[in-house]
Amino acid sequence: MGSVRPAPWRRAAVVTALMLAAFTFNTTENLPVGLLSLMADDLRVSLTAVGALVTGYGLAVAVGSLPLAHLTRSVPRRYLMAVLLAVLAAASWLSALTAVSYGLLLAARVATALAQALFWAVMGPTAVGLFPPERRGRIIGLLSVGGSLATVAGVPAGTWLGGHSGWRVPFAVLGALAVVSLVTVAVLLPTSRPRESHAAYGAAPDRRRFAVVLATTALSVTGAFTGFTYLVAFLDEVSGFGRDAVSAVLLAFGAAGLAGVAAVGPLLDRYPRATLVVPVTGQVVALVGLYVAGDSQVATVVLLMLLGASVAPAFMATQSQVLLVAPGRTETALAANSAAFNVGVAAGALLGGALLPLTGTRGTFLAGASLTVVALVVLCRPATVVARSAVKAPETGTG
Repeated sequence: MGSVRPAPWRRAAVVTALMLAAFTFNTTENLPVGLLSLMADDLRVSLTAVGALVTGYGLAVAVGSLPLAHLTRSVPRRYLMAVLLAVLAAASWLSALTAVSYGLLLAARVATALAQALFWAVMGPTAVGLFPPERRGRIIGLLSVGGSLATVAGVPAGTWLGGHSGWRVPFAVLGALAVVSLVTVAVLLPTSRPRESHAAYGAAPDRRRFAVVLATTALSVTGAFTGFTYLVAFLDEVSGFGRDAVSAVLLAFGAAGLAGVAAVGPLLDRYPRATLVVPVTGQVVALVGLYVAGDSQVATVVLLMLLGASVAPAFMATQSQVLLVAPGRTETALAANSAAFNVGVAAGALLGGALLPLTGTRGTFLAGASLTVVALVVLCRPATVVARSAVKAPETGTG
């Protein structure tokens, strides 16, 4: 990286490989949800035990993000990315072994989760550093498309493949995809010290704004998952959808999220304020609407699509803003934002579970909307969102 940028085709290939890696990590994280029963029967464990493979994964990401980002802040990104993708490939193939036990599978999941925690912290600065500073938002948008495709295509395809070929086959395929990313990054990503890149530091460092972004992430994600965690029960009890329709509704949610990311990504550099405020506002409208009109199937689908088109772009926008206002190294700041996201997922699930006996599934969406309103208030306070004029190259620093 440094002052000489790679040829355009090399930069494009590296970004494509990182998009594929983001897709592979996100699919790996959530694939057990679609294979729950198959894995439980084959491993002879309970559904709760298989569910812990997802919960434990998220907790490992939340706990490991910051320490790992700090420990590896001086490691050249070419080598670090290669190691992380090698862990993903090896753990995926270990999961696919016929003789794998639940204990080994859990260990492979934890290893993958720690690799993902660090991957999400360094992926953005690594890719952004290959391009001029004014293209930060657009590159973050492209990377987010890769991650969002996991929900729309990766998990459904893995679930279908697992149902027809056994649950281990999708993990073997994911291992192969990881190797494709690994080879591309190892060959084409330049070797340099991370701090030599303009993306190593925030363009407009501001501790107060950074704190606001973290608070927005934690509050809005907690709000979203307070209700969304219990969406299947909501669709059954409130909206009256049958089991056969749930997958189609979830696909619509995921497709809307992908469309939202694709639409908002190119606008992140030009409208940093609006690209965060609008999605958080959309989340409020969607959650309130589901509470009010959840008994209408048409309204439920439309509002869930609005929710999908809001949640994914909102997190993408916070990642983009972290690259602007990070008070220190960006990988550490991005790790903190990722940790805030995963804490929000866990906190939302816990809060929704506590409210279920009191409010029913419908009430969890109103509670989630209330938390999102708080996030919006925090976000919209004067001088708390990065202005368009703040998007500029950082001054030379050390760290």
